[in-house]
Amino acid sequence: MPKSRSTKRRRRPVFDNRRRKRIVYRFKDDEFVDYKDVALLRKFMSDRGKIRSRRVTGLSEKRQREVATAIKNAREMALLPYLATRSKA
Repeated sequence: MPKSRSTKRRRRPVFDNRRRKRIVYRFKDDEFVDYKDVALLRKFMSDRGKIRSRRVTGLSEKRQREVATAIKNAREMALLPYLATRSKA
């Protein structure tokens, strides 16, 4: 007969309920996302050069798509890097 497992259940890890504050950028209704506005687009990129998710930026679906398209256009025009440069150590 195989040994029975302990009847004690493992406790779930306790998570801290405090969450990190999201970065929220509010666009005005008439504001247009332009691929030439590199300073604005850098706010929506990580330090590695990745496009931040909608969950992190707090943008609507439509605005997130506009920002992603603008970042991709700026990369194509060589205004933004595809990847962040890493120094060899």
